[in-house]
Amino acid sequence: MNSLSIFGTSSDAGKSTLSFAITYLLHKRGFKVAPFKAQNVSNNSQVTDIDSGEIAIPQAFAAEAIGLATSPLMNPILLKSGGASRAHMIINGKSVGDTDVWEYYRNMKKLQPIVKSAFMSLHKEFECIVAEGAGSPVELNLMDKDLSNIYIADEFNTKIVLVADIQRGGVFASIYGVYNLLPNKLRKNVIGVVINKFQGDISLFDEGVKIIQNEFIIPVLGVVPFKPFNLGFEDSQSLMNYTQDTGNAIITVGVIKLPHISNFTDFEPLVVDDEIELRFITSVSEMSSCDLIILPGSKRVIDDLEWLRERGFEKKLSSKKTNIVAICGGYEMMFERILDEESIESDFKEVAGFARLKGDVTFTKEKIVKKGSYNIFGLMVDGYEIHNGITKKRCKETKNLYGTFIHGLFDNDSMRAYIFKEINANYQGYNFKEYKKNAIAEFASHIDKSINMQIIVDALND
Repeated sequence: MNSLSIFGTSSDAGKSTLSFAITYLLHKRGFKVAPFKAQNVSNNSQVTDIDSGEIAIPQAFAAEAIGLATSPLMNPILLKSGGASRAHMIINGKSVGDTDVWEYYRNMKKLQPIVKSAFMSLHKEFECIVAEGAGSPVELNLMDKDLSNIYIADEFNTKIVLVADIQRGGVFASIYGVYNLLPNKLRKNVIGVVINKFQGDISLFDEGVKIIQNEFIIPVLGVVPFKPFNLGFEDSQSLMNYTQDTGNAIITVGVIKLPHISNFTDFEPLVVDDEIELRFITSVSEMSSCDLIILPGSKRVIDDLEWLRERGFEKKLSSKKTNIVAICGGYEMMFERILDEESIESDFKEVAGFARLKGDVTFTKEKIVKKGSYNIFGLMVDGYEIHNGITKKRCKETKNLYGTFIHGLFDNDSMRAYIFKEINANYQGYNFKEYKKNAIAEFASHIDKSINMQIIVDALND
């Protein structure tokens, strides 16, 4: 059986959601399938079930949706934002430190065997790998450095589905341009194109389908009506596309949108909670309209701490009158001092925190990456840790402050009730696990009805 590459005709065309949906639909048809992305650039990561490594959220999400144990093989290279022109590199789930962006591109030939080995290892166990691409596959000046698109499709002769975002405008040019700029070998492997995020009467695009099929000679696999899907966010850009019905909201929660915000899937259970209005805020003035403030995870804790100070957040965040949930990097900011003697994140050896909690946080070279069940504020919570900072306790609760290193806090129904009932006793809550299961099945069904999966299956079996 062939494997499949999902190429976007632009960034944010919907590759991640389509890759997840096709993986899910192939699994439901009885195929042994696994998600994959050679290289991801995202601060949003998850701890794997196998080997306790880090991979990006889309591949973890797609695997979990079909009951598959997550593995570092599914995303062998992950880059997280660093300082200027630098990125934090994770290979096969393990941190290898910061790298200069240009040095990364110069070392591309050394990275290809890592990607190849991961793909081949997965393929020994699975019939089909659904490989998500990255950005556009035809950035001509970078094609020899493109791991996620060109390298995978060429090396493993994958079949290819193009996905185009019609909301961006220029959909015809993007489809025609990408298809015709692909190397000839890859053009021959293109099954067809999916027109994504269509709003309005689909029949209005009937002529467009004819143009693409008859003049471009590219099969149209389907036109997918726009449907919000508030799960599996890959990056902060996709996060900002969430939709929310706030008609019945009784609590307003403000998440401070730090410049280096990370692990923002922490907030997915709040986005879909009818009783919560979720806002991402960037100024102190916005705090006054919020019942609770979340200080989220950060890839650059000290930089983001200084950003908060520069914008006047310190007085409010230091006040015991402000209701705060502080997670991971946000939790570290709540202590008296942050010590970084080995310059893990910054050239500053010591920085004052907001001092809502007594004690210090010390950054260490050895990164804590693990997943499990934790006793948090007296409740058992399934979650995960990804941090270099250490302190005496992984969680602390004091007046109007809940702080913890643990991600996935709000996935737990009892934890949400514990925190939000203190703010508004009328909060009822809901079953997030059941919601997630139903939302995944519903969205996959939406894709199944909108595209011709049989053409894809036939091509994969060709």
